[in-house]
Formats: sequence, C-alpha cells, structure tokens
Amino acid sequence: MAKNLFIGVIGLGKFGISLGRTLINMGYEVLGVDRDEEAVRKAQSIFTQVYRADVSDKKVLEQLGFKDVTHAVVSVGSSISTSSMVSFYLKELGVPQVWVKAINEDHEKLLKKIGVDHVVIPERAAAQELALRMALPGFLEILPFGKSVVIQEKRVERWAEKTLKDLDLANRYHVQVIAIRREGESEYRFVPRGEDVLKRGDVLIIIGEMENLARVNS
Repeated sequence: MAKNLFIGVIGLGKFGISLGRTLINMGYEVLGVDRDEEAVRKAQSIFTQVYRADVSDKKVLEQLGFKDVTHAVVSVGSSISTSSMVSFYLKELGVPQVWVKAINEDHEKLLKKIGVDHVVIPERAAAQELALRMALPGFLEILPFGKSVVIQEKRVERWAEKTLKDLDLANRYHVQVIAIRREGESEYRFVPRGEDVLKRGDVLIIIGEMENLARVNS
C-alpha cells in the first residue's frame, strides 16, 4: 500500500464521511473540510485534520493546504456550480488527482470539460453493481479499463476434466481466465497454462466485457 498519499475530502455528508473513514482505516492521512459546523464536529473524531471553511474561495483552499494533497475528493451536495468551481480551483492549484461526486450526467460532462481526473455518480455505480451481481453470479469487480470490463469468479462444474485450451474461451467468447484456485487450496495460481486440466470445484477468475461473460454463463 502506498502510504505517501495525502487525501483531501471536501464535503462531509454521508458520502464524504464514509469515504474518509474507510481511507483512515486503510492507514491514510485525510483532510476534511465542510462549511457546516455539525458536519465538521462529526468528522473530528475520524479525520486526521478537519476544518470549517467556505471552499468556494480559491485562497481558502490554498491556505488549508490543498496544494499539498495527492488526491482531492469533491462531494459538496446538490450544488453543481459550487462543485464545478471548487474542482476547477483544485486543478489550478495543481492537485494531481481530483475525484468528484457528480449529481447527474450533465454535471459529469461539465466536470470532464474542466479536466477532473475521475467522476463518480454513486447511485449509477451502485445500480450497475447490483445489476451485475444479479446477472453474473460470482461477479467481483468493475475494472477502470472500460465501461463494461468486469472480473467474475466462476466455480468449475460442466468444464470439469477439460483444459483451458479445450475451452478456447478467448476465441469463443473473448474472455480470459487469469487465475485458478484448486479445490481445497487457499491461494490462486495466476497466468494458468492452456494445458491445465480443470477439476470440479476449482474456482476460476475470468476477465472480459460483461456481455461476453453473460454468454459464458448462459
């Protein structure tokens, strides 16, 4: 884990507080800012540093030390204008990574024009993950390489006694097995060979676009 990260969270609502708590538990330093006194009070026992301030002023952001953070997360509620302006100021201050919670797709488009590094719409992300968990048993994670690239865990049943070469998943379905955990073992073996014979109960980690993984599971 890279311990040299210093993360600033602007907006200490439910999303900001939850994010900050998780990062603190992972061992990172987190600076929190909000203009609401009650939000600041709740965050004081969680964050490394917490300030009550109006960050719609670029000078305030600079005074609070945001020019020194490695990552900034903007989660300022329902104000598109405030969120966008704060994000713009952070990029002007030279923050290497600016992540922003967007309200809707129009907000997302505006933030991308400003040049923020990552945009998150929590409701959309949660809905997409729920749909994947329902449609792809064993779904593990959405990858940042594209909108539909995911990792799935699949237990071997009907593929028992066949090799990966026999299955030819890359050519038939355009997906790839990247690891195998043998029945009774606790660790995965990565970059499996085409000659490896699968046994019932083995667990495969497969990567691919969701529509292709759905075809594998059909």
